[in-house]
Amino acid sequence: MDPELVLIFSFALSVVLVVTFGVTKIVNRSLEHRERMENAKSRTKGPGEDAYAKLEERVRVLERIATDKSDNGDLARQIEQLRDLQEIDDLTDKRENAR
Repeated sequence: MDPELVLIFSFALSVVLVVTFGVTKIVNRSLEHRERMENAKSRTKGPGEDAYAKLEERVRVLERIATDKSDNGDLARQIEQLRDLQEIDDLTDKRENAR
C-alpha cells in the first residue's frame, strides 16, 4: 500500500472523528439547556398562578361590594371580612416560607 494514501486516510478519519465528537457535544449541551429552561418555566408557574388566583378572587369580591346596592353597614362588614382573610393569607404565607 502507498504510504501517502494511508496518511491521507488517517487524516480524513481523524477529522471525521473530531467533527462527530464536537457535534455530539453541542447537541447534548443544547438538550440539557432546553431541559433546564423547561424546568425553570415549570417552577415559576406554580406559585405565580396561585397568587394570581387569590388576587383575581379579591378583585371579584371588591367589584361585587362596590356595585352592591345594600346598606353601608353591610359594606363595612364585608371589608372587615376581607381584611381578616388577608391576615390569614399573610400568616399562611409566612409559615410556608419558614419551611
